[in-house]
Amino acid sequence: MLLGISGFMLIEGFSFFDALYMTVITVTTIGYSETRILSTWGRIFNIGFIITSFTLFTYSFASITRYIASGEMQRYLKNRKLMKQVNQLQQHVIICGFGRNGQQTARTLLAHKIDFIAIDSRPEMIELWREYEGKDVLHVIGDATDDAVLRKTGIEKAQSLICALPNDAQNVFVVLSARQLNPGLKIVSRASSHTSINKLKTAGADSISMPELLGGIFMATQISKPVVIEFIELLTGEEGESINIESVDYNQLPPDIRDKSLRTIMEWKKTGVNCIGIKEADGKFIINPDDAITIKEGMKVIVLGNKQQIDAMKHNVI
Repeated sequence: MLLGISGFMLIEGFSFFDALYMTVITVTTIGYSETRILSTWGRIFNIGFIITSFTLFTYSFASITRYIASGEMQRYLKNRKLMKQVNQLQQHVIICGFGRNGQQTARTLLAHKIDFIAIDSRPEMIELWREYEGKDVLHVIGDATDDAVLRKTGIEKAQSLICALPNDAQNVFVVLSARQLNPGLKIVSRASSHTSINKLKTAGADSISMPELLGGIFMATQISKPVVIEFIELLTGEEGESINIESVDYNQLPPDIRDKSLRTIMEWKKTGVNCIGIKEADGKFIINPDDAITIKEGMKVIVLGNKQQIDAMKHNVI
């Protein structure tokens, strides 16, 4: 446009408006009549201008067509939608690694209605999830060890991160990066060998899980204590009535029942939940505590109940 306007004004002495008019009808190949007869040099310029503008037009049209046909447009729009959803997340969970362990973690989080986003460098893992679950999952395709990928998941606003990568070295790297990006993040990591536990703790992991060890314990318990396993399966919320165990922090209690006995707290606006334990300020657990114990600052009350009861208690105490 600038080339055409400048050329017609300099060569033919057209006014700006006439030069703009000539440029528009030439670029768009409409071919209306000229504002006035062009000189020889004006025609030479116009020939070159027509060839140049038509070439640029056809190239641009071909590029746009290719962009749409190749799926780039769809990927762009999908990524834009993803980023919009991520920006709306608050206090969510990030799952690094969406293999068997990662997908099982996702199912449990879904059962408890906890927002999460998955990271995996293998698109086929996301497709596998869609195939078996029949629905999409909020995800980012990329390497979880890359800080830029972690930032795409809104790690600064997340409450927890779960490292479910099969390689311990990668898990250590992710834990280290995540701890630097969000010092207050709750980090749970998978470990394949005992030698990696100290490394993960040093990197900043709060909790470490060994799936192979837990799997062995689980199978043995199915033989020795089958009823206990049935109860644990109920706690996942995936089968039967959703039963939950959750903790209520001292600071979540209304001021008028803080520093009161456990009996007073549990009788306040009765919801049907049961106290099964207390975590003291020093980290020590008291199982099946006496209801005369005083709940002080730094302590947490661990309660058991179905989803409706827990929701009702949260509504009361928060």
